[in-house]
Order: sequence, then C-alpha cells, then structure tokens
Amino acid sequence: MLDFRPTKAKRTKSAAAGKPAALAALAMLLAGCGGEEANNMARFGGGPPPVVTEAVLLGDITDNYTALATARANEAIDVTPRVSSVVSVIHFEEGQSVDEGAVLVELDSREIRADLDLAEANLRERRSRYGRLETLAASQVVSEVELEEIQAQLQVAEAQVNSARARLEDSIIRAPFSGEVGLRRVSVGGLVQPNTVITTLDDTAVMKLEFSVPEEYLPVMREGLAIEAAAAAWPDRAFTGTVTSVDSRVDPMTRSLAVVALIPNEDGALKPGMFLQVEIYRRRENVVLAPEGALVPRQGRQFVYVVDEGRAEERQVTLGSRRPGQVEILDGLEPGEQIVTQGVQRIRDGLPVRMAGAPAGPPSGGSAAGARTPAGPRQ
Repeated sequence: MLDFRPTKAKRTKSAAAGKPAALAALAMLLAGCGGEEANNMARFGGGPPPVVTEAVLLGDITDNYTALATARANEAIDVTPRVSSVVSVIHFEEGQSVDEGAVLVELDSREIRADLDLAEANLRERRSRYGRLETLAASQVVSEVELEEIQAQLQVAEAQVNSARARLEDSIIRAPFSGEVGLRRVSVGGLVQPNTVITTLDDTAVMKLEFSVPEEYLPVMREGLAIEAAAAAWPDRAFTGTVTSVDSRVDPMTRSLAVVALIPNEDGALKPGMFLQVEIYRRRENVVLAPEGALVPRQGRQFVYVVDEGRAEERQVTLGSRRPGQVEILDGLEPGEQIVTQGVQRIRDGLPVRMAGAPAGPPSGGSAAGARTPAGPRQ
C-alpha cells in the first residue's frame, strides 16, 4: 500500500516557504493600523512617542522701543537788530557764554539821540504852555476847548519822547537770556537792517529732545517720565532726562505721537542738532506667555502642538513681543494649556503622545486608533 504523507524534510521546507507570506500579511496589518501612528508606536516600545510639555502662563512683559531724537537748545534765537544803523561796538567773542541782559552789540545812535533831545525839548515846551493855560482856564480867560487841544498836544509830545527812547534802547542789543553766542557775522562799521543776523544765541545748559513714539505708547508717555538717551559721539555715556510735554494730537499719517524731553547739559557735551537714541519702556500685565522653544515655524507662519487627552493638536498662533525664553501669544492659546517644547520632530497633528517619564502604552482613553489586539494561541 502506497503512503502519500509528506516526509519530515518536505514539511520543514513547506513551513519555511510560508514565513515570507506571514510577514507580508503582518506588514499589511500594521499598515492598516494607522500608518505613521503604528510606526511611532513600534519605534517607542509599542507606545506613543514621549514629549516634554510646559503650561501656557499669564505674566508681565516689558516692551522696549527705540526712538530717534534730535537735540535742540532749550532756547535758541538769531540775534538781529530792530533798527537800521551802523555797528559801533561789538562786546562778545565767538563761543562766549553770556548772562541775560549782557550787551552784545552797540549801534550808532547819534541820530536817535538827536531825535530824543528834540522830542524832550518839545515836551518841555508843551508842558509849560499847558501849565499857563490851565491857570487862565481857572479864571475863564481860556476856554475849555483850547485847554483840551493843548492837553492833546502834550500827550503827543510825551509819546514822541517815549518813541525816541525806545529806539535809543534798541540801538543797544542785549542777550534776552543766558546762553552761548555763536559765530560773529558782522563787523564794526557795517550797516545792519532788521533782518540782518548778527550772531546766534543758544541756551544749552538744558537740551530739548524731540522724538516720536507709536500711538500704542500713549498710556505710557506722561510728563515727568524718566528717559535715557545715547549719542554716537559719546558711546560710553548715558544721558538721562524727563518728559516735559506730549503733543495733544496723533499724527494721522504716521500714527505717532510727538514728545519733548529735557536733558541737563551743564558740561556742554550735547550740541544742538545732534542725533540721539531714546529708550522707551512699556510694562503690560496679564499677558499670555508661551515657551519660545514650542514654536514650529512653517511657510512664514508659527504653530505649536497642544496636548489634549493624550493627543497632539497642531494649532496656529499669532505672536506679539518677545523676551528671553518666552513669547507673547496674541491669539491661538489659552492660559493653562499644555504645549510641546521637546519632541515636536516626532509628532504630527492628531497622533497620540505621552509625557516624558510616563509608562509606554496606548494613550489614555483606550488603544491607538485602528490598532488590533493580537489573538492568542488556539486551544
């Protein structure tokens, strides 16, 4: 009788031939279990990839704005005469510091003095005549009309004297305030007109800084606010001052606010027209802050991964100000949410994750999506 059962060697060969088919079937099963999710679980010991998270917090932040300022003298004028005349005497040196009321220039006043003498003589004559007629008017020898006419002439004579004295005073040019005179632009004997610039006068003991800040800094800018400025000419020195005035209007074109500050300048280190940088600080409270390491930039936008019920949720955020290690979140996150700071390269939107240090295994809430529990051996 013939025996058709395979020999032991044939059975071994047949089993070996069936292993590739079993592996292929297993691969297809894993592919059907969720692709990248299954691969991640296989890579990390059969569980979701570990990540490190930090909470989104509320905190305070200080904004820093650098304004570009121009230095101006606290008081500055072009010294010009009020009358036309010839320069007689010059009393100042270029760059000299002068006090308020100091004589800078004397103009030729001979003609003005002659006019003053004539006006004073006419005034004396009018006063004398008015005195005589006033006595006669008491005895009704002179009418009231004649007395009023003489009184009017007396007033005209007094005005002429005052005018001559004012022109004589204008022939002496004085410093209206204490300061430093500039270059001399006239010489003795030169004819000057009311529009002729003789020199300049600047009060540089205190300097004005004129600058602009964005309109969002309006709540910060107020009189008395301390500022700090730096000049390129003095790189190792900080100039401190205070805000003295803030414009009442915002420029509708630039959306900025004009500000003026005063800085002491006793040693004359600052000169009118110099360029300075002013640092302005603004402190804001209860700002949403996130770790800077959680940001995932992509195509000009910023994303973070929020861990919610054991899964990673990709979320786009809008950024504000930055400070070391933290960034302000204007939109996209709420305080208390947990965001991934380490391990973002291993996760994708919707995939399960586990906190670093937690045991490997399926995420909370059940097994991984699509995963199947292998069947045990048949009994």
